Amino acid sequence: MSSPCVIIPTFWTKVRGRPAPNAITYDHPTPVDGKSTLSDCLRSLDGVRGLDKVVVIVAATEASVEHEAEDRVRDILADFPGIDSLLFGPAELGSLHRRLEQLEFSDMLSGLGLAGYGAVRDVGLLVAAVLGSEGVVFVDDDQIVIDESFLAHAMAGLGSRDEAGRPILAKSGYYVDSEGQYQRHDEPHWADMFWRQADALNGALAVVASPPRIKPSTVAFGGCLALHRDMYCNVSFDPWVQRGEDVDYVINARMHGADVFLDGDWAIIHQPPDRPSEAAAFRRDVYRFIYAHRKIEFAKSQVDLRPVSAESLEPYPGEFMGSSVVWRSVATALMRAISGQEPREYLRIAREALADASAYARANCDNYFSFQRRWPIMMDRLWEDVALKSLFTGERRMDRTAITGRFPPVRGH
Repeated sequence: MSSPCVIIPTFWTKVRGRPAPNAITYDHPTPVDGKSTLSDCLRSLDGVRGLDKVVVIVAATEASVEHEAEDRVRDILADFPGIDSLLFGPAELGSLHRRLEQLEFSDMLSGLGLAGYGAVRDVGLLVAAVLGSEGVVFVDDDQIVIDESFLAHAMAGLGSRDEAGRPILAKSGYYVDSEGQYQRHDEPHWADMFWRQADALNGALAVVASPPRIKPSTVAFGGCLALHRDMYCNVSFDPWVQRGEDVDYVINARMHGADVFLDGDWAIIHQPPDRPSEAAAFRRDVYRFIYAHRKIEFAKSQVDLRPVSAESLEPYPGEFMGSSVVWRSVATALMRAISGQEPREYLRIAREALADASAYARANCDNYFSFQRRWPIMMDRLWEDVALKSLFTGERRMDRTAITGRFPPVRGH
């Protein structure tokens, strides 16, 4: 397989002040005037053998900072002239959307944007298809590549079959800290007696050191994830999942008869900044798991999908996808509020878990299936698309002062 396209999503936010009411929430976006981890990530990639195209996708919490974020990323990329990089921002998204409208895929636009973890990753996959990439490797901007053979490890086994004859088309490495540890051993807080998320993830990662090297997994890590063309052109990320889109991708793959594998020899250092709010992250987890429960239940009624149960995804994320997820969310939010951890925010989450999160799941769980059914058709049409490829490779310059323009009409479609 040729060198993969490396995709790096990077998330930015405003300098200070209250966020806009419609602001997108991410775990730890970089303030536009702050120090970015992206530089360290690119520096670690610079010496990797086989590095080809690197696509950096710029997402912002608010439209008001999109262009400032793009300028920051452009300045950072300028420090790495040896990396063949493509910056994908609002102008590129406008070109992509207009092309999709021409090709009669305007119904897909709501799930393809620079807002939300799943949507941003899907945009990266679209760019890879336009570039004709046989494989993609996702790296997050707060990751540090450990060795120069990183991409060789990423591609090892991809496109082959395991001992049971299952195709290996999606493969995840795993995160380690600066000391090489991949499991957390924090003493659980009493307020989390119904929400042992770290323990469940540790259980899922217990197989890392056991043979075989590459085995089916219930988890994936979006900052160390390799996808073969036959996978990413057929299965999309879910734009409507609020957090954990990488683990959710395992569910999507299984629904379509495939697996995501875990490679015990492929790792990357994860150095995330501190989260501004643990309550905000928990809130999105509540929405995420209630949504996932609804999603797998809804999928059981779809004749073209393989049923996936919460039990088959244990210990993680399955332990948080059963019918008890609502009351466990409420109980955990209340106990965290009592313990003094951001009490106002956790009390609000307890109310939302009973009403808003469940309503969100009911309203949106079928969106993904409509989106996904069109995904393979769209990816086939966009594969090495001449109009977009000439823009993305620099053969044709993009006029950023005229991003409201349109391509000439395409005849015969």
